Amino acid sequence: MTTTHFAIVGGGWRAEFYLRIARALPERFHVDGMVVRNPEKGAAIAHAWGVPTYRTLDALLQAHRPPFVVTSVPWEANPGLVRELAERGLPVLSETPPAPDVARMAQLWALAQQGARIQVAEQYIYQPMHAARLALAASGKLGAISQAQVSAAHGYHGTSLIRHFLGIGYEPARITARQFTSPLIAGPGRDGPPPEERLTSSTQVIAWLDFGDRLGVYDFTGDQYFSWVRGQRLLVRGDRGEINNHEASYLKDFLTPIDVTFQRVSAGANGNLEGYYLKGILAGEEWVYRNPFIPGRLNDDEIAIATCLAGMGAYIEGGPEVYPLAEACQDRYLDILIAQAVESGQPVQAEPQPWAN
Repeated sequence: MTTTHFAIVGGGWRAEFYLRIARALPERFHVDGMVVRNPEKGAAIAHAWGVPTYRTLDALLQAHRPPFVVTSVPWEANPGLVRELAERGLPVLSETPPAPDVARMAQLWALAQQGARIQVAEQYIYQPMHAARLALAASGKLGAISQAQVSAAHGYHGTSLIRHFLGIGYEPARITARQFTSPLIAGPGRDGPPPEERLTSSTQVIAWLDFGDRLGVYDFTGDQYFSWVRGQRLLVRGDRGEINNHEASYLKDFLTPIDVTFQRVSAGANGNLEGYYLKGILAGEEWVYRNPFIPGRLNDDEIAIATCLAGMGAYIEGGPEVYPLAEACQDRYLDILIAQAVESGQPVQAEPQPWAN
């Protein structure tokens, strides 16, 4: 099995996902090195993960020639870094979003049109449960999809899921959005459980993305990623059936309704000695998702990011795109328009952008 080699620029919270994937599956992934500008932080990462770190990109490239580079840096820094890597002839797997605003996304798109190989690690469509639902929606069992209500991810991640469930590319859309604030007991965060009970404010954004013949509903609060009492919700409707969270109903024929449940199948439970990993997801008796990274002990988001990494390895060898830059730009563009609609209180119109050609 081919090992996917890559380097990382950045040493923050998201970069550690790539490190965990490489540690869990060393035969599949290898981090050649990382650029971490802070010397103390770089030394700590090198000690904890056994990965060489460098203070500058030049130093990294003097020591290694990675097949591609993952950029895991703040929004403002990412476009310039992607350009620098492209000018050095290095393929890039950019973290999301590729740029914070339309002008800089258009500049990156122009760079790609000149031959730069830029893909984006937009992983949500590759998370196992979303991938399973997308597979069922694409199978035709639900008929023509007309509506997707997604309350599972913020901003550009949420719009990515909406577009893929609806089969939307770069079509114009009329966007209306509102923001609501409500009280919520603080839950866990990146640093773990809360130290004490504390009442906080939870901000929710609901947006309607009207594509004419298809409707996307975006609904998210920032608490949902970690909260124990704010879960994810998803509804996808077609003319022959629907997906409602972890269940699906559809018509085999007009007199025969079929009901199935999305069932996670894992090794390691109830005395099973195969290991501890996700095998896949069944819908009824049909496998709608199989984990390609057995036996790695990865959570769903890590499985999705590993899918991006493996796809990038194939892409630079002439394979299909992982997640095209144009699609990631469109996701962020719709995200920007949702924020504008919230701020103005008025509908806004999504128009074709340069990457839509």
